[in-house]
Amino acid sequence: MGKKVVVISTSLRCGSNSETLAKYFAKGAEEAGNSVTFISLKDKKIGFCLGCLSCQKKGSCVIKDDAIEIEQEVMNADVVVFSTPIYYYEMSGQMKTLLDRMNSLYAKDYKFRDVYMLSVAAEDEESTPKRAESGLKGWIECFENVKLKGTLFCGDVNKPYDIDGNDKLNDAYEMGKNI
Repeated sequence: MGKKVVVISTSLRCGSNSETLAKYFAKGAEEAGNSVTFISLKDKKIGFCLGCLSCQKKGSCVIKDDAIEIEQEVMNADVVVFSTPIYYYEMSGQMKTLLDRMNSLYAKDYKFRDVYMLSVAAEDEESTPKRAESGLKGWIECFENVKLKGTLFCGDVNKPYDIDGNDKLNDAYEMGKNI
C-alpha cells in the first residue's frame, strides 16, 4: 500500500522552476503507487500568523483562509514535500507564512513523519539553500518522530522555465519514486 503524499509548491510565479521540480517529484511518487495531493500556493489566500496561540486552545486558527485546508492535508499525510524558490538565501516568504500558520499541528495527532525540501535559485553554489533548510529543520524539530528525509537543490535557474530540460528534474522524479 502506498503512502499519502502532499506536495506544496510555494512559488507564486507562472512558469515557476520550483513548481516544475515539485511536479516531477509528484509524478515519480504517484507512479510508484502513492496517493499524491499537489497544492500550489499560487491562488491561495494565506494570512500572517497573529501569534495569539488560539490554535493551541481551539485546535484551529482564528483566521479563516486557505491555510486551514492545507494544514488538514499536511496533518493526514505520511510524507510532506515543500518546494520553494530561494530568495536572498532563504525560503520564500509564503512558505514561511504557511509554516507559521500550521502551528495548531503541534497539539494534534499528525501522521506525517518524512519531510522533503526541493529548492531552486539563480545562484549555483550548493550552500545556497542551507539557510532555507535550517529554517525548515527548525519547524520539523517541533514535531516528535519527524525528520527531514531529503533535499534537492537546482541552481542556475532564474527566469521562468529555465529548469526545462535540466537533469535535476529526473533527480526529483527519482526522489519521488523512492519515497
